[in-house]
Amino acid sequence: MNKRSFLKSLAFLGIGSGSIFNSKASEFEGFANLDFSSADFWDQIRASYKLKPEYINLENGYYCFLPQETLEKYITHIRDVNYQASYYMRTVQWENKAKSAAKLAELVGASPEEIVLTRNTTESLDLIISGFPWKAGDEAIVSNQDYGSMLSMFDLQAKRSGIKIIRIDIPMHPEDDEDIVAAYEKVITSRTKLLMVPHIVNITGHILPIKKITEMAHSHGVEVMVDGAHAVGHFKFNISDLGVDYYGSSLHKWLSVPLGAGMLYVKKDRISKLEPLLAPFDLKLETIGYLNHIGTHPVATDLAVIDAIDFHDKIGSQRKEERLRYIQRYWSDQVRDLPGVNVNTPKDPWRSCGIANVGLEAYSPSEMATILMEKYQIYTVAIDGVGVRGCRISPNIYTSEKELDQFVLALKEMSGNS
Repeated sequence: MNKRSFLKSLAFLGIGSGSIFNSKASEFEGFANLDFSSADFWDQIRASYKLKPEYINLENGYYCFLPQETLEKYITHIRDVNYQASYYMRTVQWENKAKSAAKLAELVGASPEEIVLTRNTTESLDLIISGFPWKAGDEAIVSNQDYGSMLSMFDLQAKRSGIKIIRIDIPMHPEDDEDIVAAYEKVITSRTKLLMVPHIVNITGHILPIKKITEMAHSHGVEVMVDGAHAVGHFKFNISDLGVDYYGSSLHKWLSVPLGAGMLYVKKDRISKLEPLLAPFDLKLETIGYLNHIGTHPVATDLAVIDAIDFHDKIGSQRKEERLRYIQRYWSDQVRDLPGVNVNTPKDPWRSCGIANVGLEAYSPSEMATILMEKYQIYTVAIDGVGVRGCRISPNIYTSEKELDQFVLALKEMSGNS
């Protein structure tokens, strides 16, 4: 079969490369015209997810499974790539991956030349930590509340390069933004080269004032790398406006892309200063792709990025953010001032969104999580360390008020406030 006949056969079956990017989901096209506070709107959203009836899932922070619309398209991509096999891999895989990256760049407010798809946040930030032009004696600033894998990578780099890692504690309940900015600024020295900051603290849901931290760091000649694992698809922001130098995120969380999709942003004028962790196919490559050559990988996941963004856009970034903040405040406001209950997330509504953390004085975090699951059929994750004792609660847009009422009731009964 020659190339022309092969392409005709794909078109006949409806699985040519063009069909991968032109699929529609007409059943959801009316969403943009609905009021975000409409119960009917969120009932329709909930119906688009296949939920396990055995428990209430309040642990979407690790991985949020796909709505059925995205899942079916993802399965189609797997079939398409499998059908086309080497032909697909040798012809359009890179072009299609670039389309996905460009769509993602539009969502986060960056240039397509500054965005590359990775497999997760850890990979994205490891590429920066390992590729930064460190010299012995240089210093990097991190926080004790940062993600453990990133702290371990800095420790590994310290062994490799002789750099010094400075750790701070992020104020859990700050009076204002300046409290947070000052916590970082007071440890900056003439040797400080890089500052890692979480956009949203993964264990508490605390959203940090990234732009103010970046402006402060830059005034001292220090570059800023942001761990945005939980930010993309969660709340609205614009990377260019933040002014950061490096940014990593996991798309399998709040954007609901299949597992194995992440994002790395590198400010255009910073790309050339970094060395790749793995050798690129072309050592003379001058684009951000120079940092991200991992060989053959599951390209169907790359294709699903566009589908996930399409689903996200039908809901609307602002509408989704407001819904996530509403459902978090719906439960946390009911228990925040109860005796024996500690909400480990700032009270100011703009300092958090969908994620919060709550602890009970009568139980360890692991005991609390076990009882919630075994007695109340509510799935959470225990957090016990760096001053945070409780369970991280991360509902999603499909979560109902009725489910959260059950969670509030459980907290009241377990804390003796029923």
